[in-house]
Amino acid sequence: MPRSRRICVANIPQHVIQRGNNKQDCFIGAKDYHLYLIKLAECAEQYQVQIHAYVLMTNHVHLLLTPLVDGATSLFMQALGRCYVRYFNIEHKRTGTLWEGRYKACLVESDRYFLAVSRYIELNPVRAGMVANAADYAWSSFMHNALGTFNPLLTAHPVYLGIAENKPLRLAWYQQLFQQQTTNEELAAIRAATNRCWLLGSEQFSQQLSQKTGLQIKRASHGGDRRSFKGSESLKD
Repeated sequence: MPRSRRICVANIPQHVIQRGNNKQDCFIGAKDYHLYLIKLAECAEQYQVQIHAYVLMTNHVHLLLTPLVDGATSLFMQALGRCYVRYFNIEHKRTGTLWEGRYKACLVESDRYFLAVSRYIELNPVRAGMVANAADYAWSSFMHNALGTFNPLLTAHPVYLGIAENKPLRLAWYQQLFQQQTTNEELAAIRAATNRCWLLGSEQFSQQLSQKTGLQIKRASHGGDRRSFKGSESLKD
């Protein structure tokens, strides 16, 4: 079966997952996490990619990013993967591959799903039973996006900035997202779109991108279009 083609369009957000080979750990100690974040920032700047949300789990990574030029995500992920594997192998006296082949990625319709994906990413440690609250996990963007702790790695997306007119209101609104249940439908749509390298968004958005790129862009089925995530009511079950 042919592999799904990963499509990278400038200024369209993407949810990216990279997993450890055979589910092996990619991070063993705090030094590993710190080094990965340093390289993440360096490669993002070099390849013109903006990072909006992330979580570093023990054996995989989630990123919500926006490439500023067509094709930037692939170059960015290749460079990041190479330099981190080089460090990891030397640091832990090992050889061979670290990552599970190609990374997975899906395009995200920003007005409808950007905040849902950001929340999905930052709640990963909670769903995994590693912590009780997202704020208790050190290796994610939650502290920046929800509590205002400055993180120079991150760039605020227009959808995030549009939550509220000032920072205190924006932080309070973002925190409120995490008090609500993520629906099974939402989880399934995000996972299906990312694992199959499809699009997470409306049929109209899919058609627009297909026309723009000249490629057929599949979308995850999610039971109809959701309303824009401009208010907390949009995320109610």
